[in-house]
Amino acid sequence: MLITLAVLCTFLEGDWVQFRGPNSDGHAGELKTPLEWADTKNVAWRSAVPGLGWSSPAIADGRVFLTTAVPLGEGLSLRVLALDAASGATIWNQEVRAVDKAPTIHAKNSHASPTPIIDSGAVYVHFGVLGTAKLSAADGHVEWATSELDYSPVHGSGGSPVLHDGRLFVACDGSSNPYVAAIDATTGKIAWKTPRSIKARISHSFVTAAVTVVDGKAQLLAPGPDHLGVYDLENGAEICRVLAPGWSVVPQPAIGHGMVFYNHDYDNPELMAVRLGGVGDVTDSHVVWRIKQGAPSTPSPLLVGDELYFVSDNGIASCVDAKTGKRHWMERLNGNFSASPVHANGRVLFLDETGTATWVQAGKEFANLGKNQVPGRTLATPAFSDGAMYLRTDEVLYKFKE
Repeated sequence: MLITLAVLCTFLEGDWVQFRGPNSDGHAGELKTPLEWADTKNVAWRSAVPGLGWSSPAIADGRVFLTTAVPLGEGLSLRVLALDAASGATIWNQEVRAVDKAPTIHAKNSHASPTPIIDSGAVYVHFGVLGTAKLSAADGHVEWATSELDYSPVHGSGGSPVLHDGRLFVACDGSSNPYVAAIDATTGKIAWKTPRSIKARISHSFVTAAVTVVDGKAQLLAPGPDHLGVYDLENGAEICRVLAPGWSVVPQPAIGHGMVFYNHDYDNPELMAVRLGGVGDVTDSHVVWRIKQGAPSTPSPLLVGDELYFVSDNGIASCVDAKTGKRHWMERLNGNFSASPVHANGRVLFLDETGTATWVQAGKEFANLGKNQVPGRTLATPAFSDGAMYLRTDEVLYKFKE
């Protein structure tokens, strides 16, 4: 059985084209980026961002793209911004949709939490049930917009879409009738919708799916209510499933060593490692290990070589052997965490919700290599591009570069 990582988008070296980077795995590559920063140190620029959004920046061809939701009375203007990566100046600011009345969301969520995807001169944005769109990266022209992904979100929407082979893939896990969908990236038409095969007691989740290739066949890995579903990207057929009770699933799975590593519950989080390549119900045959202590509810796990790093929402960071689940270390960082860890400069960066970022040495021995601080709330995962780090707060976007 041959398992490979899928190349999700076309990109240039140094671009950060989607949630968690070029390969959607939290790796910033070999380019050195600043180790120290503050609101007065190594700031290349800071730009005020109108409204609120917890989408991460996406960077390509010298531009930074963000989504945001700007209040309009009781409603919202859902917008996409393009900033100049060199100066931070706004190049264009395009409304995708105006909403008359803002839906109710969780206090930690926003109406613009899914991260944009950049590919071949286009920007794909997703606002959950409020709509999905394709824009020209050059001038912000809306090439198509759709609100056909109809479902009933709970606490708002959060999961980012993934792009592969000309289609966007989105998990639509609402309060009832959850499903997974594919959208044709050229036309905006729904290519397929597959209902979740498990009837869960509580069905809402916020996951960003992941794509891998098993024996030459691309598969979509989408944890959801009470199970992990693995789907054929061409027709949406469920290939296999792993049963595990849980709801409100948020973290994006990590992939490596022929396995997928994922969380299956918010209130009682547990990380699971499952061997890929199964058919049907593989709960009893393909689960390799499970870990509850220190498991994350929100941040995605990060795989670096043989080590898997993760941080719980209440600040317990861990490193385990990815193949066996054996714990190398577990340390308290303090604070609360929503952003996913990133591997950069041979280190792992953990960013809490109040602007404090901790560098930890990548490896089997724990070493705290220093902290940095900026003012504001920080729930978005940082982005890295061309030797710089882009960090979004609730009010501004920073570019840090030495």
